[in-house]
Amino acid sequence: MSLADIPLGSLERALLDSLQRLDPQASPAVLAGAALCSEALARGDVCLPLRAWAGSQPWSGSALRLPELAQWRTQLNESALVGAPGAFAPLILDGERLYLARYHAYEVRLAQRLLALAGQRPAVDEQRLADSLQRLFAFNQQSPDWQRLAAAQAVRRQLAVISGGPGTGKTTTVVRLLAALLEQGRPLAIGLAAPTGKAAARMAEAIRNAKAALPVSEEIKAALPETARTLHRLLGASGDSPQVRHDAAQPLPLDVLVVDEASMIDLALMAKLVEALPPGARLILLGDKDQLSAVEAGAVFAELCEGRGFDAGSVAELQRITGQRVPVQAPSSRLGDAVVLLSHSHRFAGDSGIGELARRINAGEARGTLALLAEDRPDLAWNAHPAQNGLLERLDSGYAGFLAAARGGEPAQAFAAFNSFRVLTAQREGGWGVAGINEAFEARIRRRFSLGNARWYPGRAVMVRQNDYALGLFNGDIGICLNSEHGLRVFFESEDGYRPFVPARLPSHDSAFAMTVHKSQGSEFEEVLLVLPEQPSPLLTRSLLYTGVTRAKRRVELWSLAPRLQEAVSTRAERAAGLAERLAIAAPDQGDPPGPAEANAAGQFQLF
Repeated sequence: MSLADIPLGSLERALLDSLQRLDPQASPAVLAGAALCSEALARGDVCLPLRAWAGSQPWSGSALRLPELAQWRTQLNESALVGAPGAFAPLILDGERLYLARYHAYEVRLAQRLLALAGQRPAVDEQRLADSLQRLFAFNQQSPDWQRLAAAQAVRRQLAVISGGPGTGKTTTVVRLLAALLEQGRPLAIGLAAPTGKAAARMAEAIRNAKAALPVSEEIKAALPETARTLHRLLGASGDSPQVRHDAAQPLPLDVLVVDEASMIDLALMAKLVEALPPGARLILLGDKDQLSAVEAGAVFAELCEGRGFDAGSVAELQRITGQRVPVQAPSSRLGDAVVLLSHSHRFAGDSGIGELARRINAGEARGTLALLAEDRPDLAWNAHPAQNGLLERLDSGYAGFLAAARGGEPAQAFAAFNSFRVLTAQREGGWGVAGINEAFEARIRRRFSLGNARWYPGRAVMVRQNDYALGLFNGDIGICLNSEHGLRVFFESEDGYRPFVPARLPSHDSAFAMTVHKSQGSEFEEVLLVLPEQPSPLLTRSLLYTGVTRAKRRVELWSLAPRLQEAVSTRAERAAGLAERLAIAAPDQGDPPGPAEANAAGQFQLF
């Protein structure tokens, strides 16, 4: 079995070179496992599930076949490059999962810290809490009122995980639970954060708007935060280094940390975030467990939500404090009642086509999804026979208002018009991907306005691809090119209005008339045009379709062949990881946390 003819990427080749220098006698089965671990990270998996790969030919065009499971595990156990959990080795074999050492350390440490948080019970004045919840959530008529229950748990626990789809009131819940927490009488340093600048800005704006109507004192309102930061800025990340300024030795100066859009957080970032919390601090995670997971490795938020439930003791406590009848459901996760699911959508009414479409997608109802799209619903449309020319004409009409507003030169009007319509795609490349659609549509714009080959023009929309801490621009930020008194400038939204930049100063960026569903997370648009590829793709999953559909507030239009829609609804995205198992009630003792040596064992390979 030889690795010489395997079509590996440069990162995998560098890894294997490093491993072979450490152990020139390493068997091809061990080296192949290491290469597959690296490739797995690129797909979003945290580890390599040996059972799924044993006995297979993992690389097309190569005759290499992996050993059967028992033989493969034996070779891994006998290798100097592979260690058991807690050992100092580049690779860690944990049961039937093979990890690169750093990611094993991330997963183990995160599980331990979350379980420690979930086990803490801060002192609470329950009568005062009951009074606060009754007043703050009096407007809700649902039974049970899951917003009130989520708030009760967040005040009574160090860890709260609150999941809900669009319009279920996550922001309403969090601003009111923070008010209830402050009404306990202790001054608190509260931080707000989100994975992206756009999500952080939306969170801060929503809380500023929501707190004005709170039935609380002006003192409590003044204590509620009004600004939010990206997680990278909060932790003090620098460039491409995996190190951050705030960690266990230098924790964040916070008593409470609220993180929105937590489904976008990968394993490495979540582990660093939890480790940076000071002793006694509360962590409140908000997200949607059904959305796409992080671009990087891990589906942490979805794993945290597995096994949620309320046992009889928790039900009795909640009923005493909130007056709400809660169904008993024995949890299978040791996080247990720290997780609350908000289920009532205030945005999508009972007759909402978008809401019903999202429900059928999540339920995996492929036939039901197609049947609903075939109905005459005012907020749904389906083009089952998409054509490229027709798509460009549709973009013409969808962006007509925006291009007119952009030529007026007012940033506020241009951004409002741009957010009224957006094209989302499943992939970056190809005629039905971001690159092909943007290129074709911009060529059309240049012809219409006689722009020649001009790269910059009024109305060009761009998305930043690379963080630039000096400029305060971050991956995912949207800018619009407009005329100004100083010539063409690219404007970006900020807390203080709109910031103009000379186009030549921008970090790496792409045009943004079409964007991937992944990049749209944390954003909302009045109308969404969701385009799926003509050919089958591993990117077409239930979570991608659900995420794209639920970016629309008023109307969603799908351009897709019926088979692609069926494939997307029927395909549940799964990532190989062990966090949920580590949090399970039946999970074995995790032992001591990995030390610095174990945590950094893989660092010498320049992988992280």
